[in-house]
Amino acid sequence: MARFTLVCSECRARYGEHEVRYVCPVCARAQEPGGPTRGVLEVDLAELPDRWPARSMSEPEALAAFLPLRSVRTLPLLSVGGTPLLETPALRRTFGMPRLWVKDDTRNPSGSTKDRASQLVVAKALEYGYDTIVAASTGNAATALACLAAAAGLRAVVLVPASAPPAKLVQMASYGARLVPVDGNYDQAFELSLAASERFGWYNRNTAYNPFTIEGKKTAALEIAADPRLGGPDVVVVPAGDGVIVSGLAKGFADLERAGLVPRRPRLLIVQPEGSGALARALRAGAAAIAPEPGARSVADSLVVAAPRNAFMALREVRASGGGGVLVSDEAILDAIGRLARSTGVFAEPAAAAALAGLEAALGEGLVDRDERVVLMVTGTGLKDIAAAARRVVVPAAVPPSLSSLESLLPPQR
Repeated sequence: MARFTLVCSECRARYGEHEVRYVCPVCARAQEPGGPTRGVLEVDLAELPDRWPARSMSEPEALAAFLPLRSVRTLPLLSVGGTPLLETPALRRTFGMPRLWVKDDTRNPSGSTKDRASQLVVAKALEYGYDTIVAASTGNAATALACLAAAAGLRAVVLVPASAPPAKLVQMASYGARLVPVDGNYDQAFELSLAASERFGWYNRNTAYNPFTIEGKKTAALEIAADPRLGGPDVVVVPAGDGVIVSGLAKGFADLERAGLVPRRPRLLIVQPEGSGALARALRAGAAAIAPEPGARSVADSLVVAAPRNAFMALREVRASGGGGVLVSDEAILDAIGRLARSTGVFAEPAAAAALAGLEAALGEGLVDRDERVVLMVTGTGLKDIAAAARRVVVPAAVPPSLSSLESLLPPQR
């Protein structure tokens, strides 16, 4: 059993695992409705391995040494993580970046990085004896919870803005979750889920509010750092909404640095849409806190949030890494879907394709050098939002089933 304490990311107070469940009770007094979560807790493992496990980091037994678990037997029986780190010859040529890589997290069971967090949250729910888990989400976190809860035999209740892409709603309903479309935005669904978990005694999976969401997402950093082909990244480009994925990556690299398994952490570069960019704007302005953006909107629905819930930790960790933030337009995001697919074979939803748009913006601003080792976090499959991708492609009309029709359609080859 891994021993650990929970440390407040603001006041640094320490708590035993069973003293608190979600956030620091002292710092939580400063919580404002709809604002960034106060008193987010971090997991501090009592011991970390001093050498890389003999097993691959894609195997639960290897990851367990870095996670706050009593036993790997509580992990849902699905293959979460272990996603490929892809060499990208065509993309490298396009950008003149010989050491550019893509971390393809579209390969997770529900099709997104959020499975990493949900896997650990479901495991802890089993440890603690809960039978129901609730979450508010723009779509992917709810889908991930629905998927992993189904695999573990637990009940999932998911509160999602009714405007979420239909594919995500269908996916989570297919897993058997109690789907509750909310006539409001993500921030309102988040507040409702907090009230529901308190009223009904459900375990809450909300991003950052539950400390194990950050801990679960750090596994991507462990996999990236363990890949001998890369030799450790200089920069990781991360799409950001609430700021939990980037915080999870930061936590993973920090744990490895503390264990002496990597010499230093990479710079973390977050990417946000212009219509929902509170974190990136705060980083670019040198502000100590984010300014909420009521009415936030973007084609990248997974990144739309008025007040990023993990803002305090995300800003701190990105700055500590020497990284920064970039803003990209919806047009650039839509263009990036096809460019990424044609160059790598990875079909990404808008939020995930934003990583490629962000890399291009960062190169233009001089935030990334072309000879650096750069990893793009591609966080969700394009099958979650076909309508967005369809805005940049034309599906041809049907032709008669004849060779002459085919010949007339296809351009001559030279």
